[in-house]
Amino acid sequence: MIPKAEADVIVIGAGLQGCSTALYLARAGQRVIVFDKDTAGRHASGVNAGGVRRLFRAVEEIPLSLAASEIWPDMLNLVGSDCGFKPSGQVKIAENDADMEKLAAREAKVRSLGYTHEKLIDRQALRLMVPAAADHCAGALICRGDGFAEPFTTVRAFRNKAIELGVAIHEKCPVTALAHTGNSWHVQAGGRTYAAQVIVNCAGAWGGRIAAMIGDSAPLTPVALTMMVTARSAHFLDPVVGLTSRQLSFKQMLNGTVVIGGGHLSKLDMAAGRTEIDFSAMAVSAQTAIDIFPLMQNVPAVRCWAGIEGIMPDNLPVIGPGRASSGAYHAFGFSAHGFQLSPVIGKIMTELILKGKSRLPIHAFRIDRFDPSAGLTLDSDIVIST
Repeated sequence: MIPKAEADVIVIGAGLQGCSTALYLARAGQRVIVFDKDTAGRHASGVNAGGVRRLFRAVEEIPLSLAASEIWPDMLNLVGSDCGFKPSGQVKIAENDADMEKLAAREAKVRSLGYTHEKLIDRQALRLMVPAAADHCAGALICRGDGFAEPFTTVRAFRNKAIELGVAIHEKCPVTALAHTGNSWHVQAGGRTYAAQVIVNCAGAWGGRIAAMIGDSAPLTPVALTMMVTARSAHFLDPVVGLTSRQLSFKQMLNGTVVIGGGHLSKLDMAAGRTEIDFSAMAVSAQTAIDIFPLMQNVPAVRCWAGIEGIMPDNLPVIGPGRASSGAYHAFGFSAHGFQLSPVIGKIMTELILKGKSRLPIHAFRIDRFDPSAGLTLDSDIVIST
């Protein structure tokens, strides 16, 4: 007979969303077990750009992002670490008049919804914020108080705090089977069967697979998103910089290195969980950075990597209860912009599990928003907002 280890909640996935969910549940007195096929933050959570961004969020995400922004400055009290959070601001640069029109329309739309966190600035104001930007840059949309944090440091802080609160985290222990009997979920992992009333799917790029095991369906596409870091340079930049019409995520760290991303894809072997850098994509990313910051022309890149992320067709995450069986919940498919949201996702999942509803609006993120019979898939050209 296979032994059972009892818990109130079993979380599948020890990335930021899983560890955040486990932490908040433990704070609410729940017994929690977390399983991960690899190690905590091994994929998207620990190797992303680290953007802490309200700027240019999908409108459906704005309430969640604003709620998360209230938590980030208080991370030390939440997880015992400031997670390297730097509220340096974020800037989305317009390279021409057409870009400025897009940004003006965005600012007007956000204000029409009652939000005031995004502000359009002209060329002169941009020069004051980003003096190293190329002469052709025409202005920007900015969000003060946004910034960046250190992804791996953040994952470890959430993981360690969850463990301190009594959460059992089993790494390198993939879930191999799920079954729902009566009021209990039975989870097979590591040669044992574990039982709990509730399971939470926080499996990231593998979230679609876990959803299928639960009986739900989500048209998730795994991708490998590429990042690179340069040699150190003298300080020239404070805010995180993105572009309106081209893919770029650009920030200078305190040690002088520059981290460059922007949604460029590498090759992915999902079966093996391995990525292979596409250096032609890296060349595009590097040239974009040089176009905006000419001083980067002779700064060498010293390392590059790719993390595996799950992308939904509408670039919105799946957050909420499952539909096929009771006691199942989902938080995955964050489409390359879940890092900033992670502190509030744990709160949302805890409210759903313990109170049956969330104080924040999550209807747009329901798992059944796509018709499974339509067979929706992403186009080959994936546009990712970083």
